[in-house]
Amino acid sequence: MKIAFIGAGRLATNLAPALKEAGCEVVEVWSKTQASAEALAARIGCKARWGRVEQATREADLYLVSVKDSVLADVIRELHTGREQALFAHTAGSMPLSLFAEAGHTRGAVFYPMQTFSKERMVAFSRVHIFLEATFRDDLNVLSSLASRIVVSANVHKVSSAERCRLHLAAVFACNFANHCFALSDEVLREADIPFDAMLPLIEETVQKLHELPPVEAQTGPAIRRDENVIGMQRAMLLQRPDLLAVYDILTRSIQELKYEK
Repeated sequence: MKIAFIGAGRLATNLAPALKEAGCEVVEVWSKTQASAEALAARIGCKARWGRVEQATREADLYLVSVKDSVLADVIRELHTGREQALFAHTAGSMPLSLFAEAGHTRGAVFYPMQTFSKERMVAFSRVHIFLEATFRDDLNVLSSLASRIVVSANVHKVSSAERCRLHLAAVFACNFANHCFALSDEVLREADIPFDAMLPLIEETVQKLHELPPVEAQTGPAIRRDENVIGMQRAMLLQRPDLLAVYDILTRSIQELKYEK
């Protein structure tokens, strides 16, 4: 199977090499910008194209479309012409399978690796979970086989668009919002000239506990203890930063309310 990547961002930069190393034939990388296309293509040893997406190869069997959600529908529509029989699969967490039918493309699918990706740090795919969806069962089986080449088969899941949207929402809380809290922690520390490295053992232990306990049981800290003295002192420290104080108050209430619900 000949695979073309449409997009050369963070996800594609991790996924394309993983597929290549698993023995898949990646024939081309397309990106809107020349630098991005050439950088990823050079890494995996394939052709690079850039500019308008209509200029991408028409020789691939599978097009993995990994672009911004805001332009995904337009890219699918523009890519369709001349590739009507090919399998298209987008990699977005919250975009529906129906985008393909709306663009007039029959063989639509989703290949969603649920992970945080960066160009600077390559992900080990062996522990990633991949969530699949397709219009046709045969295409779903093709993608399942492909996913099983880079992750263990138990980590390949078939889900609906609605289920995948809920997964993505959960990932935003678990990853994006959590990382933002790390950034806020770093900001608080910098005011005292303390390096963020001091937080790393704490963060690592927090994550390790989640292998043994559900999050609601692993929760510690002044909010869950309802330690009003400490909460009051910490709120006072944030009076000059109403933005941080608002986050602190919302999370404190959320911790207390969630614990009671459980």
